Amino acid sequence: MKCERKDYTFDKIGTMGVWVWSPESISEPLPCILFLHGAGERGLDFDTLCVQGLPKYLAAGREIPAVVVCPQCPEGYVWDNLVFQLDQIVADALNDYPVDSSRVSLTGLSMGGFGAWSYAITRPRRFFRLAPICGGGMNWRASALKSIPIWAFHGQADDDVPRVYSEVMVDAVNEQGGDAVLTQFPGVGHNSWDPAYLTTDLIPWLLGEDVERK
Repeated sequence: MKCERKDYTFDKIGTMGVWVWSPESISEPLPCILFLHGAGERGLDFDTLCVQGLPKYLAAGREIPAVVVCPQCPEGYVWDNLVFQLDQIVADALNDYPVDSSRVSLTGLSMGGFGAWSYAITRPRRFFRLAPICGGGMNWRASALKSIPIWAFHGQADDDVPRVYSEVMVDAVNEQGGDAVLTQFPGVGHNSWDPAYLTTDLIPWLLGEDVERK
């Protein structure tokens, strides 16, 4: 896959980098995945971005038949601060790449898991599927998510973000008539993203494949 970098300059925030991976050859519109990283990957540096999650796997040569958009959160901010900036980044990706706008999925880990819940609640009509990993959110706003299929993940031994954060969100969505599933990994601590992305059918599911969430 090829990787392209685009820098944005936003008032009061400064420069924000975005890296986009896409297949070398594209013959039809592709699904899009927006990935939100964790707190340790903030900054303006490709190597830092690629420490965990999808950027790490893609930089190592993994092929994903999609346009994968990976913004990097500036130091001192969290994703909840950057809704309008993310809006522009997603809009540009839809304009600049051959993306199927009906298949834009959102995923994130840790700080990005919180950000994924929050951004989807703020823009519920934008996303095709949602996969927050070891995150949490505002369960009192869960009704906004009832139309989005959700597959959340958490390590049962997570001491950094206790699993109850995901449990509360998934329960709240389902109580509102939504479609949310939580996969928990026994004995796994905070790094539940590697088993989620590497040992389950999460990525095919984000792309639109009909797989069993369990």
